[in-house]
Amino acid sequence: MTNRMIAPLVALAALATAQTAQAQQQACVAAADLSDAVVYAMPIAFDATRTACANRLTRNGFMATDGQTFIAPFRDGQDKAWPGAFRVLKTFMDKPGASEDGSGMDMQAMIAAMPEDALRPFVDALVGQMIAEEIKGDSCGKIERGLELVSPLPAENVGALVAFLVEIAEIKEPPVCPAPQTGKQK
Repeated sequence: MTNRMIAPLVALAALATAQTAQAQQQACVAAADLSDAVVYAMPIAFDATRTACANRLTRNGFMATDGQTFIAPFRDGQDKAWPGAFRVLKTFMDKPGASEDGSGMDMQAMIAAMPEDALRPFVDALVGQMIAEEIKGDSCGKIERGLELVSPLPAENVGALVAFLVEIAEIKEPPVCPAPQTGKQK
């Protein structure tokens, strides 16, 4: 995936991170929440890509032939992934300077006042628009190739893989909380 595609996916992943209190204390996002954000955002990103690349994708390419089969488990997992994705969104909203939109309006207060489920359509539309605007025509084939490469993985593994890549890339806006050590250390 290109850097242009990774940034929106990370932003989408920002829809699901550590609880607000945890985020304020640790200033990091839980890998599980970031994974949920990817699962939640993948259908939005898929639809945005299909729209932005409509005249660039072939009728016999992966998205046309196997895309709906690939994206179905992500769509099915969106409800379950929403709480984690919402925690990521709140983490990004808790960043200094993120609470005002330039008109003096306190976006964090507005979001806090709205029920989580009422925010979903707003978040979906905003994220879809952000992704579509970032997609350049010459990246359509690369995006399709990337989706085809991860298509054999279950949706949860795709989310966890992206969270892992964000963690090892040491992305700091916000960083991924350190994962607990698993397995035996030698």
